[in-house]
Amino acid sequence: MNYRHAFHAGNFADLHKHAILLAMLSALQGESDALSVIDTHAGAGGYDLSGEMARRSAEAQAGIFRLKAASDAPSVFDPLLKAAADMNGGKDGDLYPGSPLLLARALRKADRYVGCELRPDDARLLRETLAPYAGAQALEADGFITAAQQAGRGGRPFVVIDPPFERPDDYARIVETTRAVLARAKDAALAVWLPIKDLETFDAFLRAMETVTNKLLVAELRLRPLTDPMKMNGCAMVMIGAPDSVDGAAAQAGDWIASSLGEAGGRSRVWRT
Repeated sequence: MNYRHAFHAGNFADLHKHAILLAMLSALQGESDALSVIDTHAGAGGYDLSGEMARRSAEAQAGIFRLKAASDAPSVFDPLLKAAADMNGGKDGDLYPGSPLLLARALRKADRYVGCELRPDDARLLRETLAPYAGAQALEADGFITAAQQAGRGGRPFVVIDPPFERPDDYARIVETTRAVLARAKDAALAVWLPIKDLETFDAFLRAMETVTNKLLVAELRLRPLTDPMKMNGCAMVMIGAPDSVDGAAAQAGDWIASSLGEAGGRSRVWRT
C-alpha cells in the first residue's frame, strides 16, 4: 500500500476520530472489567508534524494547531490535548499521537491492545512506539483477518477499523469483519472511521452495515457541502456497542469542528439507527 498517514496526521478528521475514540474507550472501561482492543490499521503510532510529509500537506495546520490555539474548544478534546502535550514533554511541540499511542497509554492493567500494520516500515515504527506499554503489541499483519481471529479470546473486544480506502474492497471487508467479530463475540464494540466524499457511497456503506446489525451510532461530520466527490468533504465514525455517553461526546467534537474549522455549509450530526 502507498498510503502514509503522516500526510494527514493531526487534520480535522484525526481530531474527530481521536476525540470520539478516547470517549468511547473510557465509556467501555466503565462498563467492562477488561477490554481487548484490536486496531486493524494502526499506522506508525505517532507523527512528527514538522516532518516533510506533514509539511507537504499542511493539513495539521488546519487541525490540531487550530485546536491548540482555540479558547472555546469543548472538554471532549481534553484527553487528546493532554496526550499530545505529554508526547511533547509538556511543551507545545510538533509531535502528534496516533490512535495506537492514544489507546495504549489509556489501558488499564487488565486491558490489552493489538495494533496491526502491513507496511514493514510503519510496523517497525509502531513496535517502537508501543514498546513502553506492557499491555500493547504491534503485529505486521492484516488487521481484518486478525480482528476476526482474535475477537472473543479474552476481554470484551473493542475493534477499531480505519483502513486507507486504497483498495476497492475496503468497504466490503469492513462489513465482513464486523459480521465475523460479532459472530465470535456478541458483546463486541466496534468503531469504524470512513471518509465522506459523496453521499451515495456513505449511504451504501450504512445500508450494508445494517445487514449485520440495526444498532449503529453514527457521527457524521461535513466540512463543506458534498459537491466535489474528489475531495474528502468530511468523515464519519460508525460505532457498534457504544455506551450512551458517546453520543454527547461525538456531538461536542463534531459541532466544534464543523463551526470552527469548516466552511459555509459544514455540519455535524449524531444519530442512532
